[in-house]
Amino acid sequence: MTDALKVRLDKWLWAARFFKTRSLAKEAIDGGKVHYNGQRCKPGRIVELDVILEIRQGWLEKEVLVKKLYDRRQAASLAQMLYEETPESIVKREQALAARKDLNAGQPVPLRRPNKRDRRLIHRFREKNTDN
Repeated sequence: MTDALKVRLDKWLWAARFFKTRSLAKEAIDGGKVHYNGQRCKPGRIVELDVILEIRQGWLEKEVLVKKLYDRRQAASLAQMLYEETPESIVKREQALAARKDLNAGQPVPLRRPNKRDRRLIHRFREKNTDN
């Protein structure tokens, strides 16, 4: 793990275990879900130390600081040493998670899955209400 190592952004994201494959990392970068110092970039961009990456994965948004460069996938415990999530990002992510949890808290959880008769009644009810 030398500092003189040149690593592509998609390869670094894969090695840091943000994405399962390099092709998924490339798609995320091309799709604008990864920003390098606040700007969109290409998958072939060379990663530098102390750069801030903004990574969006589904509902989660993380802002990480690149601490080490490495181009091979390794154990998750070692991969976590490649970056450090900013404190602001941690707080923001926890608030978003709590807000999503509160949003779903008002919805009742069914006791069981609907059977065939229940589904027919649900479809009948929806059709009846959409006709108006």
